[in-house]
Amino acid sequence: MSTIKAYGAQDKDADLKQIDIERREVKDKDVKIQITYCGVCHSDIHTVRNDWGGAKYPVVPGHEIVGKVMEVGSKVSNFKEGDLVGVGCMVDSCQECDPCKKDLEQFCESGMVGTYNGKDKHLGGHTFGGYAETIVVEEHFVLSVPENLDAKAVAPLLCAGITTYSPLRHWNVKEGDKVGVIGLGGLGHMGIKLAHAMGAKVVMITTSPDKAEDAKRLGADEVLISKNKEEMKKHRNSFDLLLNTVPVGHDINPYLALLKIDSTMVMVGAIEPLEPMHGGSLISGRKRVAGSLIGGIKETQEMLDFCGKHNVVSDVEMIDIQNINTAYERVVNSDVKYRFVIDMESLRTA
Repeated sequence: MSTIKAYGAQDKDADLKQIDIERREVKDKDVKIQITYCGVCHSDIHTVRNDWGGAKYPVVPGHEIVGKVMEVGSKVSNFKEGDLVGVGCMVDSCQECDPCKKDLEQFCESGMVGTYNGKDKHLGGHTFGGYAETIVVEEHFVLSVPENLDAKAVAPLLCAGITTYSPLRHWNVKEGDKVGVIGLGGLGHMGIKLAHAMGAKVVMITTSPDKAEDAKRLGADEVLISKNKEEMKKHRNSFDLLLNTVPVGHDINPYLALLKIDSTMVMVGAIEPLEPMHGGSLISGRKRVAGSLIGGIKETQEMLDFCGKHNVVSDVEMIDIQNINTAYERVVNSDVKYRFVIDMESLRTA
């Protein structure tokens, strides 16, 4: 084992501060990565503050990791020292169940192992994430990052990017489709960029008129203010897909009227109870409300390659690790466009 510097929280009420953690030695199929950038996801905050329950302390968050390969095991074939790589939301799964065999490791029947707060089968205890100097990950869960992309702006693709790309691909968004992206935050801004790159007509759906200009800069063709009844009426029965990125429980009934017959609204933001849904809104148009998590490793690599081809990255604001607690408060207050990314050199030189 090796001892490295990291940033973690000791309990749900504590600030994150510098701590020491252990990483395993490199095994035959392992890749050791020097972390250069790590994105800040709202899930990091929920876990640190135990909003969802079950948090294990100390929590070292971070599952939007970009870095350079430092060392590879003797049986690693896809990576070599110096490669630019990424690690997303998971670092292990059983790789034997039906979902895993179908490249859907995120739905592993034994439970995927999260990059942080998952069960660490190597060292015991729980996994520690990317707010750290290095990480050791089994080769299967390491991703190649296209060299033409801005590495720091790639980091949020490993969560926000795949969370929005996966449903767009699963529901077969194609050129000319009308796609509505509900909510303009970390997920929403990636939904706009990716749907636009796929050739869809993208409509940003928001309660805030002041977000219109930014939505169009990101690639939206049009902005729909959901509080405006006349605008909502004009768009009725016209959307092929709605990507709902709103992160809290809310009333989805007004949006169902926007869907075409046989079309779908996909929920990717709210991991909590929603307000009651009127069944008639579904029955009258054979409409669907579905959910989507992240993607499997194969699809995540596909997403990165797609972003490389179309030069799609996140809009990011860089911070030093020493400013992480202030950044958390700003995320909670929606005061970032659109993702914080930590320059991990600030930890190494601390």
